[in-house]
Amino acid sequence: MEGLPKDKKIILFDGICNFCEASVLFVIRHDKKDVFRFVAIESDLGKKIIQYIGMDSKHIDSIILYSPGISYYYKSQAALEIAKNLGGLFHFGTLFRIIPNGLRNVLYDYIAKNRYVWFGKKDSCMVATTEIQSKFL
Repeated sequence: MEGLPKDKKIILFDGICNFCEASVLFVIRHDKKDVFRFVAIESDLGKKIIQYIGMDSKHIDSIILYSPGISYYYKSQAALEIAKNLGGLFHFGTLFRIIPNGLRNVLYDYIAKNRYVWFGKKDSCMVATTEIQSKFL
């Protein structure tokens, strides 16, 4: 897809979810190698990326990690790939790969289904502060 940085991994996230926003801010704080850029799923660019990779946007209730021109990961696999790329102690999170993907996604889906009830949501997508604005596409 044209116009995306080829040397960055793109995390597509639910821009109105409080838990998702906290997760994005966590990744930004720990992304010491400047690996990631962020796009809200609800944004025009988010919708274009989802369409480009061939996912059904009506069933998106998860994060997506997209490496332009290479691959994409969805649900628990995306979370594990993000942990791996953060490095340091977060790399140990990849030990969860010993759990079959289907089983990990059952837990992931349960959290995704209840995230608004447990953590709340906003009326509109998060607005990046000037300090982190360069991390968003």
